[in-house]
Amino acid sequence: MCGRYTITESPRQIAERFLTAVPDFTFAPRYNAAPTQLLPVIVQDENGERRIVLMQWGLIPSWATDPAIGSRLINARAETVTEKPSFRSAVKSRRCIVPADSFYEWKKKPAGGKTPLRISPEPPRIAAFAGLWERWKNPAGQEVLSFTIITTAASEQVATIHDRMPLILAPEEETIWLNPKTPIDAIQQILHRPVMERISAHEVSKRVNSAKNDDAQLIEPATSPPETLFDN
Repeated sequence: MCGRYTITESPRQIAERFLTAVPDFTFAPRYNAAPTQLLPVIVQDENGERRIVLMQWGLIPSWATDPAIGSRLINARAETVTEKPSFRSAVKSRRCIVPADSFYEWKKKPAGGKTPLRISPEPPRIAAFAGLWERWKNPAGQEVLSFTIITTAASEQVATIHDRMPLILAPEEETIWLNPKTPIDAIQQILHRPVMERISAHEVSKRVNSAKNDDAQLIEPATSPPETLFDN
């Protein structure tokens, strides 16, 4: 799964990366983005206009009676996303990109316990996590926008840490994914393609375990000099 990630770039940098207008609102860098938080995502309308929108992490289906369901729907599995009632409507036309520059996973230690690791794409960049989004209205008629991150079977590198990882879109897939008019067959090809993403990873402070901590020190290597886990 993907339960924490980082997006440390400014709204302007994100806008330039994904060819959107700079939003008329601001948001702070997130060094420990966590479920239920309002986070930036990229959406595209049927006219091809892209926008940066703040949405709650944890998808709330339009038919939900209790918004608490969102805390259980922070991820959607690529293998079954077109079949599950919570996601099959959104995957047809409400797809989004979740901008991120890294994500965290916790590797089990042989002697017990877990080590938090920061996993980043190589070369370093603002990656495009594949996501879905939804509109939900509470009984008072107030609208809540929410999203989920699609995960896939881990690449060979990431599999040494965890068996799942975010589905990171290739540059040529981003336009296809965002376009609400893209046929579902083309979306299926993206969902089921092999994962070839190159990554780097290093151990970070256990302070990342608490979502209350959200500062630049969280992404720094826990050892000095840092120990790299892979040869890229």
